[in-house]
Amino acid sequence: MSIVSVGSDLARIDRITDAIERRGQSILDRLFTPEEQAYCEARKERFTHYAGRFAVKEAVMKVLGTGWARGVRWVDIEVRREPGSAPQLHLHGRAAEHGRDLGIRKIHITITHDGGLAMAVAIAED
Repeated sequence: MSIVSVGSDLARIDRITDAIERRGQSILDRLFTPEEQAYCEARKERFTHYAGRFAVKEAVMKVLGTGWARGVRWVDIEVRREPGSAPQLHLHGRAAEHGRDLGIRKIHITITHDGGLAMAVAIAED
């Protein structure tokens, strides 16, 4: 297996917090799957976790080369985390199609946050 592409993103946690507080459930439903929302809402620092997942979605859009276009929806890129394990990426819909077209078999992700920022890196392999 070899690396197909790499993407990264940095998100300001206060920017995500402001957007969620201002637009409420409508923005949550547009950006995050029900499972992602449940995970974040169960955390003490929920906005930090939302920002991390937002950064992952941006990083993956860079990996796929789609940006916010080509029919890829935010909820087509999903971060799941089982207790005691690292976050895992799941693609749905057009994002999954673009991944297949690029020959991507797996996208590894990592998320970190500190100092009011959330950062994500996505590495796609064939």
